[in-house]
Amino acid sequence: MTLTNDNPDTRAATAASGPESKSTSEKAIRRRRRLPLHTIGLYGLLAIAALTALFPLLWMLSGSLQSLTELLTNQSFLPSDPQWGNYVTAWVQGDLGTYLRNSVIYTAAAVLGILLVSSLAGYALARLEFAGKGVFTFVILAVMIIPAPAMFLAQYKLLISLGLTNSPVGYVLILITSGVPMSTLIMRSFFVSQPRDLEEAAALDGAGPLRIFWSVILPLARPGLAAVAVIQGLGAWNEYLMALVLFDDNELMPIQRGLTAFTSAETPQQQVLLAATAISIVPVVVFYLMAQRHIVKGIGAGAIK
Repeated sequence: MTLTNDNPDTRAATAASGPESKSTSEKAIRRRRRLPLHTIGLYGLLAIAALTALFPLLWMLSGSLQSLTELLTNQSFLPSDPQWGNYVTAWVQGDLGTYLRNSVIYTAAAVLGILLVSSLAGYALARLEFAGKGVFTFVILAVMIIPAPAMFLAQYKLLISLGLTNSPVGYVLILITSGVPMSTLIMRSFFVSQPRDLEEAAALDGAGPLRIFWSVILPLARPGLAAVAVIQGLGAWNEYLMALVLFDDNELMPIQRGLTAFTSAETPQQQVLLAATAISIVPVVVFYLMAQRHIVKGIGAGAIK
């Protein structure tokens, strides 16, 4: 049995209050959704910063699809007739396949070496107590202050004495030694921030120092490892001066050597150079996208600890 309220006054009051109540609730929702002015201003600044950072990349992609005449006359930002052949020319004439393979091998080997050495050194500085620990940390900071070109002569003479000139092994060792100091401090910051409870529990279960480091501590430091890998990977990928000093064989050069093939003043090929540059950044962008979720957390922790 259903009870109904047939009072005319009640029905009239309900009908009158329904639309007004609905309108009031909609206004409250709109007020909640309305962003404050300072938030709108912040979003606007971030959008401008993002466009400023993306514009050179967009210009490079657009210029790589233009003809030389269209690029130099700057008739339009977008190519009127996309020249996809610029990428074929860049790949073939610049021998980018060889240089790209070299850079991938050098960068991967250097990053793996840096991660291994810096994680072990950072863990030692964070957890172990030994004589000269403060001096060792000071030396790391001092090495970071020295510009890389200032060490070229000493590094080259050392490689000569080791018989590693014009050798990929010698070049990778230089990349590793250049990236270890800063990476060690970043990893030390991560290990310091980790609680000791897990290490103590693993030690009670009979795990040794290396087992604790490999199975317990290192997995927790994945954001730091990702940050170090991205930072040092970019540095190794863009390195060219030491390669120019060290290598006599053109077949051992990194990708930057392939880009210089299109910088001749006699036969300008700026549109092909832009295409070659676009090809050269693809591995870096792919690697960055794979590790991006750890980068901000890794750099932030390394900066504040």
